[in-house]
Amino acid sequence: MQDLILYHYSMSPFAEKMRTMLGYTGIPWQSVTVREMPPRKVLTILAGGYRKIPVAQIGADVFCDTRVISDELARISGRPELSLTGQPQDVIDFVRKTDLEIFFACVMSASDKRMLKKLIKETSLWNALLFLRDRIAMGKSSRVRTARGPKAKVLVLEHMSSMEQMLTNDFLFGDQPCIADFSAYHGIWFVTDLGEKSWIEDYPKVKDWFARMKAFGHGSYKTIKDKQGLEAAKSATPRALDRASKDELTGKPVTVAPDDYGRDPVMGTLAFADDKRIIVSRTHKSVGEVHVHFPRQGFAITAGHNKQPD
Repeated sequence: MQDLILYHYSMSPFAEKMRTMLGYTGIPWQSVTVREMPPRKVLTILAGGYRKIPVAQIGADVFCDTRVISDELARISGRPELSLTGQPQDVIDFVRKTDLEIFFACVMSASDKRMLKKLIKETSLWNALLFLRDRIAMGKSSRVRTARGPKAKVLVLEHMSSMEQMLTNDFLFGDQPCIADFSAYHGIWFVTDLGEKSWIEDYPKVKDWFARMKAFGHGSYKTIKDKQGLEAAKSATPRALDRASKDELTGKPVTVAPDDYGRDPVMGTLAFADDKRIIVSRTHKSVGEVHVHFPRQGFAITAGHNKQPD
């Protein structure tokens, strides 16, 4: 099997979630650094209009959204606790709240002039201005209601307080980490490491847990150029489907898009859909056929689309 390729940038919280999970599992991976916002030429070829980061790739299969990337890491590593599928309801509820409401509260409460200076240092003043314009535009089309200002900080502190009570073991739901720990980690990483907020100091159990999570590191990886991802896709074929798709749109042109934020559409032919996953077949002259994977929850499928670019 080809190594997993992760398309990411250093300040992306959801990418940090996956980098830390890769460190925990010990799965070797290849790193492609991409721009903080579109356009991203290679990802446009591989994943259509999908704009969120990270994106993962194994050969001619492309994985969009950390939920399906986590599923892949759980499968490869033999650690089912890293997938949301099959988890107890309390874990599912925690992850869904943490990955959306709490995540946005972390971003809103920690994004200040200091964060902007970091972005400028990491990239450039011009790139930082483009990033801000891009995020403002994305926010206008978002369907997610987010807490702002002091309310966002209150929500983050309440979340840390709740975690402090939960941490009767080394990790949130036991002696070993599960998907809930990685979902909680990346928001607090954004607040603590990027935002340099000292709020965690008031929650000693959370601080110790955060140190344990951070100690997993990012594992063993090598940096490659984005065009090498295209070569990997071109030299492979999409993996065989586990079972036939029973969705009525199977084999027909469809458009798939997130239903919360970053709702840029991906067009292709529906190869598979069930209550857990959507797989869209796309073709491009640079790579041939690829299968683009999405979680079912949080994404909408509509029939038909305009001709995809080649």
